[in-house]
Amino acid sequence: MIKRLLAGVAAAGVLGGLGFLYYAWYPPIAPIERPNPASFSAEQIERGRIVAAEGDCAECHTRTDNGGGPELAGDYRMDTPFGAIYSSNITPDVETGIGAWSEEAFRRAMHLGVSRKGVHLIPAFPYDHFTKMTDQDISDLYAYIMTRPAVHMSRRPNELPFPLSLRILQAGWKLLYLRPGVYKPDPRHDALWNRGAYLAEGNAHCGACHTPRDLMGAEKKGSAYEGAVVDNWIAPALNEHNPTPTTWTEDELFQYLRFGVAPLHGPAGGPMSPVPHRFLSTVPEEDVHAIAHYFADVDHAAEREKNDKAALARAMEESKTDLIGPNVDPDAKLYQGACAACHYNAAPTPVLGRPDLALNNALWLDEPTNLYQVMLRGLTAEEGQSGVAMPSFYNALSDKDMARIAAYLRRTRTTLPPWTNLEKKAAEVRKTVQPVPVNSSH
Repeated sequence: MIKRLLAGVAAAGVLGGLGFLYYAWYPPIAPIERPNPASFSAEQIERGRIVAAEGDCAECHTRTDNGGGPELAGDYRMDTPFGAIYSSNITPDVETGIGAWSEEAFRRAMHLGVSRKGVHLIPAFPYDHFTKMTDQDISDLYAYIMTRPAVHMSRRPNELPFPLSLRILQAGWKLLYLRPGVYKPDPRHDALWNRGAYLAEGNAHCGACHTPRDLMGAEKKGSAYEGAVVDNWIAPALNEHNPTPTTWTEDELFQYLRFGVAPLHGPAGGPMSPVPHRFLSTVPEEDVHAIAHYFADVDHAAEREKNDKAALARAMEESKTDLIGPNVDPDAKLYQGACAACHYNAAPTPVLGRPDLALNNALWLDEPTNLYQVMLRGLTAEEGQSGVAMPSFYNALSDKDMARIAAYLRRTRTTLPPWTNLEKKAAEVRKTVQPVPVNSSH
């Protein structure tokens, strides 16, 4: 009896293994001659440029360390809990890029996460979002990429330990998390909402940064847009749990995504900065409106913005207190000397270019990470509001100084509990920032 039972278990295991291998196997797709750029129309190439911009393709497929690299040639380092991963060269170079890929092979990679050779791609390439893209958008993107300059450049090998380095294991990940299929419009919403949802959920893959991940590296189900840590910054929640006292309304979202600064929420810094400045500023305005329209619904802006007037008035009043009388609070004096001259605002609303910190995400998050990042890095004239810079305080403020300013702002600008271990956290964030030369300026 026991022998028969063990035999049955073994047989089931063998059949299950064979079934998994059948599921995991994809045939190679034959290489082709690099397509002639003249075979694509100017209209299709321009549509593809828009698709590439809305998907931020160049952001993750262009090396930024070691002096940088050619656009789309890959080798961008992504640090993950599993090890470092380097992006692929997606220029039309035949040997090191995807010049030998047919449109069929390209579409399979986008929709199913499988390379031309039949190898499973690591989901650092967010095919779980790209699977929702239409064939037309993928065809246009293919046309755009195949007409870019071919760059002969290999990427560094991934630094994944065994057995995570085995690509067949990605098939198991897909079995659990990938739901292939093009986005289907929701009949409960209008065309603008559905366009925004299609872009946000698909090509723009907003959840890849703004949704927390589980132990398998997948976006947590039921936690869409709850916020996550990305490149040593906190990508804030995009839903109703965003903690800022004024609502991210459709107009605020549009201003931020199109121009890199929202009047009541401040500028886009860190990993978010290229999104408005390099990409969404170059696409049709109606698409940016669609994304803003979608997320204004996700965060229930229409129901929440009734409290904005009182929150704004309170923030303006708090901003004035820093400049009233001889303040005996030593932390306030430090803040006045380092920050208040540029961040002071008076009623009725903040001046564009003078972000009011009482309204900024950085002070309302669970950790002071983003506040410290901006203090240490500053913002160049190309980030945030165009032409407006913030100097780096990397050399001007010690970890203790930053901790004092953070504590002061948290207790005077928010209604939230104080942050803890502020000086230790300042030191930890400093380690993630390149030292700023003493004589450098923004």
